[in-house]
Amino acid sequence: MRLTSVREEDPVPARPEHEEERATTEKGRSFDRSIVDGPIRKAVWALAWPTMLQNLIGGLQGVVDHAMVGHYVGYTGNAAIGVAWQIFLVVVVFISSLFAGMGVLVARFAGANDREKVNRTVYQAFMTAAGLSICVMAPVGYVLAPSLLDLINAAPEVQAEALPYLRIMFLFSFGMLTFFMAGGAFRSAGDAKTPLRLGIVLTVLNLVLNVIFIRGLGPIPAFGTAGAAMGTVIAGAVVSLIVVWILLSQKGVVAFPRGGRKSPNWSIIRELFRFGLPTGFQGIAMNIGGVFLLRFVGSLAESAEAQAAYAVSYGQLFSFITWTSVGLMSAAAAVGGQNLGARRPDRTIQAVHSAAGMALGVAVLVGSLFLLVPNLLLGVFGMTDPVTVQIGVQLLRYLAVSGVFVCLALTYTGGLQGTGDTKGPLYISIVSQVVLPLGYCWVIQATRGLSASDIWLAIVMGHITRAALSAFRFRQGNWRHIEVRVG
Repeated sequence: MRLTSVREEDPVPARPEHEEERATTEKGRSFDRSIVDGPIRKAVWALAWPTMLQNLIGGLQGVVDHAMVGHYVGYTGNAAIGVAWQIFLVVVVFISSLFAGMGVLVARFAGANDREKVNRTVYQAFMTAAGLSICVMAPVGYVLAPSLLDLINAAPEVQAEALPYLRIMFLFSFGMLTFFMAGGAFRSAGDAKTPLRLGIVLTVLNLVLNVIFIRGLGPIPAFGTAGAAMGTVIAGAVVSLIVVWILLSQKGVVAFPRGGRKSPNWSIIRELFRFGLPTGFQGIAMNIGGVFLLRFVGSLAESAEAQAAYAVSYGQLFSFITWTSVGLMSAAAAVGGQNLGARRPDRTIQAVHSAAGMALGVAVLVGSLFLLVPNLLLGVFGMTDPVTVQIGVQLLRYLAVSGVFVCLALTYTGGLQGTGDTKGPLYISIVSQVVLPLGYCWVIQATRGLSASDIWLAIVMGHITRAALSAFRFRQGNWRHIEVRVG
């Protein structure tokens, strides 16, 4: 089957009378057709707020990890989680790229009201991700973990804390990946509340388990930094079982297909990789850029303090902007992709612009807190070392500016990726998040010596560039003509 986008000025084709019945040919909830028929801002907000809330609640697990580790281990524990998580993301985003490709297909098929293809796509994405995660990522990540920590110039005391954390995350990450997969599938099909409920369960479990494993409880010893990883993967495993039950029970808006072949469907898998791989390479490029940026941070005279400040200020506090913006990015992708599938590209444009306006408001609000109460925010993470606090306050001032541009970049990226233009964001990210900031740091280091403020300025310049290029790419409108080909 081939679904082709149309120009904005083309007349909207009349929908067959039986179209509304097609979504119920398999058991499950029918799709929310207000996404392609109702008010556009309402559709964007209906998908955005549960995802924003989920990200904020889910982000608490990272906050708790850092806060507890900061109190019980010290700033070396904060730095360990920061660098280990950065490395882990470089690998995990490749597997997660399948879910980006899945999101394109699910949104397009949901917009066309084709439940059977939606369910087939979700099943193939799940099975492919399981194979790659268990058979490739787990063993390779475990073996290469020490070399990856050496690559980023992590201080010896930081490496000692980071290695067990990183190995646990690599070995037992499939539960978390299943949660990511389910969230992307449900949101792309128009249901953002189910991922919110799953996210709340995941976060509550993680909070309880972190309290137990980080500090110890009764006969269970204190595992410190490794305990943070143990809590994360056990919570992910429990939630993954709930996800599989929902998909098998046929109770949700997406499900595993009943009957039919369960073997690989290569036409679907090919499309998953066609749309997903550019997003995966984009994520890898951005996170490699982040790893090498950490390498520059590690080259500073006060490297451990700077890495701790970076992990908390950029890795945690700045996430209050990115968590909400990613929620709006997901909404822009889902609403935009569904309307393109329903042959209404004009509504795709409206959706992206609405999401960008909402994200901008959040960035201004959170950025104001970075400027007004930075010491209070850093104190939540147990940061009392004067040098670390000084560097963290300085970084937050730069991030208050960066947040305005990163939120615009993310929403326009969502519009591009949701409609199938995943190559554009890849090229933009390479230029703005790798070439520009790393090149700037390298030149400064080679000419006059690098300071922390130089690295923070490089971050800001990268986000400004990414926002400008993403908006320009979306306005070009090449996404209108992207086809989905599934037999």
